[in-house]
Amino acid sequence: MARHVLVEDRLQQLAGKLPAAVRATPGVTLADLHADPDHHRSVFTFLGEPAAVAAAALALGDAVFAEIDMRQHHGIHPRIGALDVLPFVPLAGVSMPDAVALARDTGRALADRHALPVYYYGEAARRPERRVLRELRHGEYEGLAVRLGVDDGRPDDGPARFDARRGAILVGARDVLIAYNVWLAGDDLVAARAIAREVRASGGGLPAVQALGLPLASRGRVQVSMNLLDHRLTPIPAAFDRVAQLAARHGIAIERGELVGLAPHAAFAGRAPASVGLVGLTKDQLLDTHLARAADAHAAG
Repeated sequence: MARHVLVEDRLQQLAGKLPAAVRATPGVTLADLHADPDHHRSVFTFLGEPAAVAAAALALGDAVFAEIDMRQHHGIHPRIGALDVLPFVPLAGVSMPDAVALARDTGRALADRHALPVYYYGEAARRPERRVLRELRHGEYEGLAVRLGVDDGRPDDGPARFDARRGAILVGARDVLIAYNVWLAGDDLVAARAIAREVRASGGGLPAVQALGLPLASRGRVQVSMNLLDHRLTPIPAAFDRVAQLAARHGIAIERGELVGLAPHAAFAGRAPASVGLVGLTKDQLLDTHLARAADAHAAG
């Protein structure tokens, strides 16, 4: 599975071109497409056999770099390039070493094809200090030209040259990550950021959780945006309950939850999706559904 994150949210203009690049690749299923106007960011989640997923990633890269100009991009979510982050997630018998090899092969192909700097993270990192995604995003797109000019900032593949239009690409291999946001009633960003600090693992909060407090200016709301890196350590209900507890201390109600991409059924730890603010969650938003369909299709031959 690949989960590709783009830093443009012009879905009205790009609704045909970008998803079509994935859907046109034989053997690939576009399982989810999520876009947010305040994050100014679109997330494509697609699944298939390794070679097919790599082909879809290259096709999507072609479409992205033809359409998106980072010089015109502004959004609240950290980012480093037009095809911001490209993680490969091994599923259904694919090993992590296989995913690492696929990530590096695809990253090298993107670097060669588009003459762009590529950094590897997660299990695909070539240097231990580059395993953590947020460290590679430090300074973001605006600081990329400076980073590329120093030895520690040289890319793993591609030229150490700043491309103002397209930026850089972060390519990784990792286990399943759940992107889960909790919307708070009102627009108290100070409170949202305080809650995020207490929730995230680095602040002594929940294990295997990254969190940011972000404004949703177009909707007059704020959110606690979380990555659950290991749902066995912190399932979705544990994250929701902790945010709700902390929000209550600030006198703030929870408006709703939001799932970006897919989540395995086990991540709900026996709770109903509605109990974590995910009213109307469909089976197509569960990773298990897509894996079962793929297994059935394979069995049918």
